[in-house]
Amino acid sequence: MEKTTFTVADYLLTRLLQLNVTEVFQIPGDYVKHFTQTLEHFPGVNAVGCINELDAGYAADAYGRTRGLAAVSLQYGVSTFIALNGVAGSYVERSPVVVISATPGADMRRITKMYDVLYHHSTGNMAADQEVYKQVTVACETLSTSAGAAEKIDNLLIAAITHKRPVFIECYKEVWGEPCERPSSKPLQPLVFKSDPLALRNAVTTAWAQITAAKHPLIFAGVEVLRYGYADLLQKIIDASGFLYTTTTLGKTVLDEGGDKFIGTYSDAASIESVRDLVKASDCFLTLGTIITDDYLWFVENKYSKMVLATTDQIRAGYFIYKDVTMKDFMEALLELFKHTKGYPLQVTAPPQPVYPNPWAANSDPRWNNQPEVITYNRFFQYSMKFLKDNHLLDKIVMTFGVSSAEYVATNAYGLRQNTFLSSAAWQIIGYETGAASGAQLGSGKRAWTVAGDGAFMMVCQSLSTLVRNKLNAVIFVMSNGVYAIEQVYVNIDAFEPGPEHKFDTFDLLPGWDYLALAKAFGANGYRATTVSELNNVLAQIKDLKDVPALVEVVIPEKDLPDQMRRLGNE
Repeated sequence: MEKTTFTVADYLLTRLLQLNVTEVFQIPGDYVKHFTQTLEHFPGVNAVGCINELDAGYAADAYGRTRGLAAVSLQYGVSTFIALNGVAGSYVERSPVVVISATPGADMRRITKMYDVLYHHSTGNMAADQEVYKQVTVACETLSTSAGAAEKIDNLLIAAITHKRPVFIECYKEVWGEPCERPSSKPLQPLVFKSDPLALRNAVTTAWAQITAAKHPLIFAGVEVLRYGYADLLQKIIDASGFLYTTTTLGKTVLDEGGDKFIGTYSDAASIESVRDLVKASDCFLTLGTIITDDYLWFVENKYSKMVLATTDQIRAGYFIYKDVTMKDFMEALLELFKHTKGYPLQVTAPPQPVYPNPWAANSDPRWNNQPEVITYNRFFQYSMKFLKDNHLLDKIVMTFGVSSAEYVATNAYGLRQNTFLSSAAWQIIGYETGAASGAQLGSGKRAWTVAGDGAFMMVCQSLSTLVRNKLNAVIFVMSNGVYAIEQVYVNIDAFEPGPEHKFDTFDLLPGWDYLALAKAFGANGYRATTVSELNNVLAQIKDLKDVPALVEVVIPEKDLPDQMRRLGNE
């Protein structure tokens, strides 16, 4: 029978579709059934069934990073609590995700009050979900009626696209199916904030004095520039100033990686030598949209006073902090000064980028120098990046990384396209990369190219089934060494030394898995590479794979310690 009533669920889905959300990741549940049943038949929006809540949360996060907004539908309590880790990452790393749920309805609440009944999935506090999600969202709503629902939904979505962070909405069980007015055909727009004119002038004047006094200035770009759509503005500042620029790991691919101004990504001690040297020599950092984490403690301890910092939270020049100034207004004001001040642009040329096989050969564990067929972390990237470049695939892939040794090694990659390096570099989730693959591919329209540690993959291996179910030809490389290598680096790096007396801590040892059997069980194509020659052969086999994901076990020595991680561990 044709549906005739336009409901609260219809309203939210219509608004999402207007904002180019064409997929909603979901976990089923009885409380939220009115929403999920509407989603199942809603034209223009596909329901992406996920295997578990972390899978759904990581997928939604990656979709939000690539599409600009994402949505995930979850069951009350048992489902929302599991997904919290993924949503927290979205909050920290600025990915706008709409978390959709439902809660016991008015009838259930009356029965609880009368008879002291504890409903399933409830802690006894029916507001618990919203109270928890207030910690990792910029707006939360619980709708007890359809009256006023349209306005509240609009305000939530505006908050998400304005602040580039998650929001949370749950309805009483019955409310998702209640009648609602239809929305305007005009898509919602983010709020626009303007700076206080005097505060802006003071901030720019102080910053300009610091910038023009510098002899070796450097632009340090971060992820907020990408999330808020200021990449073109950043490029104009680079062009007008002539400054060299680098990025954080989280901000990697804020622009296409190319041209003579990009020196490579700065990932502290994991950076290539030329990047480390230029950062050390710089006497002024125009730091734009950068989230400074403890990965950059050396930078903060040594360069804090040299920073001109502009984020969505504040503007700082040296030790002076300016409120009521927006990052966009500040960047635009600096651009005008660069364009119209005598002496600019500065004709500063970046050092030549490392040519293949560097930086990989220079950072590979020297123990394997005489064994060229042994796959190491660096050799994996040496040959896989060459494969992508030689086959003109860099335009067609999006990379995903959780926190792992592979992530830090991967920061040395050069030549990636804008917004194609998605990493959990600030929240640092082990396992993010595999769950993110489906969202990254669906959101970007590019093939997910995922590199996971074996411990990380084990945490969310079921995400492979989500890729199979949705016929996504993503590639999941599992760096198989049988240990939590990155954990061991920071616990006791001496364990990587040769000899039986140097042992890994028991808690960092992993069980052995048959990855080929696992791939077959999930319906994916499975491959195994134990040598460089086998790796090259596998890369050729997966190149044109369609409608099915590939799981590739990349066997590396247990004690392979890339120099990037050695420097970080010793630091």
